[in-house]
Amino acid sequence: MAAALMANTLYSLGFVLEKRALTALPQVSIRQPARLLRLVLGSPLWIGGSLALAAGFGAQLVVYRTLPIAAAQGIFVSGLVLLVLLSARLLGEETSGRERYAIGAILAALLMVVLSLREGSETVSQEAPYPLILLVCVPSLAAGVWLYNSAERRARHRHRLPTTGVEYGVAVGLLYGVSSLAIKGVSSYLTATGIGGALLDLLRSPYPYLLLFTGTFGLVMSQAALQRCRASLIVPVCTTVTCLYTAVLGTLSFGEALPEDPLRLALRVAGTALALAVLLSMPRHDPPAPPPSPQPPIGAKELTPP
Repeated sequence: MAAALMANTLYSLGFVLEKRALTALPQVSIRQPARLLRLVLGSPLWIGGSLALAAGFGAQLVVYRTLPIAAAQGIFVSGLVLLVLLSARLLGEETSGRERYAIGAILAALLMVVLSLREGSETVSQEAPYPLILLVCVPSLAAGVWLYNSAERRARHRHRLPTTGVEYGVAVGLLYGVSSLAIKGVSSYLTATGIGGALLDLLRSPYPYLLLFTGTFGLVMSQAALQRCRASLIVPVCTTVTCLYTAVLGTLSFGEALPEDPLRLALRVAGTALALAVLLSMPRHDPPAPPPSPQPPIGAKELTPP
């Protein structure tokens, strides 16, 4: 639990620092990945945010060794509250009433998932068949890249309303969901006897290569999206998709059984369904900015009543 809370804090702080650094940089694009990396690596603030995210990754490894996947995701999503607070305090971002209700509903949904757990009765599995992992992850990666490119094409239309970033968040969330499954797989090698043998076994698995792909593409895609959209919306959407993806497909892939008690099973299914429903109802576009008020011509005298 302490490691999960630490991961929440580090992830929220890391995203906010990266967003603040990106606002001071020239516009970046996934079409120019080398330029993007050169710009962000030249920003000390961005490097600080990335180090916080890396430390959160380490805390996440500890969590996956001790908690079932569904329970871990429920705790990770609770960090959305901290993220919204940090975004308002450090970035000056304001969320609409509809978005605040949506985030509250997501937290309620994942609280239902946590309540569906029973201490001591949950199986924490460490292994999954490699063909099954690839069958789950490869189509997800393709879907995430395709969805991101589709959002990019639509965003380039001149008269299109500014996007809130929901499509970007879903796309990046799919990649991070695959990354989360890979982290879960890597954690299974932490207890292997002998560092050399464990490393060799790890390199024979698909997990390092999934992490390499999601790390590279996820970095480029997330930074371009984070610069264009509000962190207080895109990160909750990304986090929700990642957690639902990991909780559902990870539970099935790693063979962690669903609750046998009907009430606990209903809580877990209802919580997942509620989070999905909220995600689908999120606004896709920000309202257009109000037109500037007309200014009197320079040198014109203001008429006053006699």
